Formats: sequence, structure tokens, C-alpha cells
Amino acid sequence: MRPKRLDSKSGCAVEVTLSVIGGLWKPVILFHLLNEKKRFMELTRLMPNTTQRMLTLQLRELEADGIVTRHVYPQVPPKVEYELTPLGKTLEPVLIGLREWGESWQTRREKAVGEEKEKTAPKTAGTRRRRADAVEQAV
Repeated sequence: MRPKRLDSKSGCAVEVTLSVIGGLWKPVILFHLLNEKKRFMELTRLMPNTTQRMLTLQLRELEADGIVTRHVYPQVPPKVEYELTPLGKTLEPVLIGLREWGESWQTRREKAVGEEKEKTAPKTAGTRRRRADAVEQAV
């Protein structure tokens, strides 16, 4: 374990949880490992916006915190697999909740953007129509 990261100054359990699973990539890594173990390159392909170095660092931290297990197979080329520990599997409801909240937020956001486009579209068309009518009347 990494005691310096788990040392909560406020005593807040949420702060401790976020120190373990917080960050941009850790929740995504954990979500991909929920159902089955994955090889390093599988995780890299599933998360194309992360670098291999960042993925390695995040996996090492999760391993040090006892959330992920790393299995190294003695073969050439090297084969390394990652899977959730029993402790890591207890995060499933949290990760599923995050996914559901994200889906809900995306839906609301798309709806709001669509409504905003509808509000602005008629105004523009109406202004053009009024200008065209004014030009016709002037002629």
C-alpha cells in the first residue's frame, strides 16, 4: 500500500476513495477489468488516448493499493495480464454507478444542445425572411 496517498487530512472517506481510484484513467482501467483479465496491450487498445507510460504508472499504483493483480508469465515474448483482486471487485457498484451517471449526463447534454439549436435556428430563418420581405417592399 501507499500510505502517503491514503493519508486523509480531513478524515473524509470519499477523499480516501478518490486517492485510490481517482484520476483520469484509473476508473476506466478498473471498468475494463470488471468482467475479465486483460493483457497490457488490450488495455492500451481500449484506451487509445492514454500513453503506455501513463497506463503503466496507473496500473502500478492500483497494484500497490491492492486493487489489481499483475500476472507475469515466463515466456518469450513476455505475457502480462491484469485482473481485479477481490478488493477491486468490491468497486463494481461504484463503477457501474459512474457509468450510469455518465450515460444520463450525456443524454441530458445532448437533449440540451438539441433544444438550444432549435431555439436559435428559427430566429435566424425569421430574420432572413424579414430582410427579404423588406427588400421586396423597397423595390
